[in-house]
Amino acid sequence: MQGQEASEAAEATAALAGRLRTVIGQLRRRFRAQDGQGDLSWSQKSVLLHLEREGAATVSALARREGVRPQSMGATAASLQAAGLVSSEPDPDDGRQTLLALTPACREWLAAARSARQDWLVRALGERLDADERARLADAAELLARLTETE
Repeated sequence: MQGQEASEAAEATAALAGRLRTVIGQLRRRFRAQDGQGDLSWSQKSVLLHLEREGAATVSALARREGVRPQSMGATAASLQAAGLVSSEPDPDDGRQTLLALTPACREWLAAARSARQDWLVRALGERLDADERARLADAAELLARLTETE
């Protein structure tokens, strides 16, 4: 009987994993629909977030961080510059290098996108869940945070 219980527990865990993956994917799509960043590729978003968190960086440094060739990162950077999201200037430590940084307009746009996602989530939580459900979700959020902790 113990083997069957273990098998059922494993099946339930696999089903939970699948459900979480699906729901988290749907939540991410809803966030994307709210923030107006749908036109950017994953790599473009990643570059913008890195520049926002870490500050100015060279194309080579961004390429190493993302695990892509510098030529590929150069194309990504060029598209972000063309969109007015990234500016470039010579590296004061090495004039052969160019530093990329977020433009003020990009910083404002990122803040507005975060605000839109936050506003949507606050509204959805208030409209679709009662106080008891929000408390249960707060507990679940703590469990999800534990899943994302590094070992």
